[in-house]
Amino acid sequence: MFLSLEDLRRRIDELDLKLVELLNQRARMALRIAEAKRAIGLSNRCPDREKEVLRNAAAHNPGPLDEVAIRRILRAVMAECLRLEEVATGDRGDEAGRDPPADRGRK
Repeated sequence: MFLSLEDLRRRIDELDLKLVELLNQRARMALRIAEAKRAIGLSNRCPDREKEVLRNAAAHNPGPLDEVAIRRILRAVMAECLRLEEVATGDRGDEAGRDPPADRGRK
């Protein structure tokens, strides 16, 4: 079945909306996890868990995105969820090496 460029773009738009919903569901879960970690005195950051998430995603990736792409995307998602956890818990820590806000430096 041939789909027009408009139809293909419409499908991409629908998928993007689903991605936004899934990303927000993940962020809400990360906030719940931050609350649980705080209650038992754990740090927001857990490098072993981050590695586990990346390994699991790579192991279950059917493509066409390669493992490097999947890891890059998930690292960005995890970084944003960690930032959200830190804001929620008031534990901003050292922000060196993080991307600046998009509007920083603009006038």
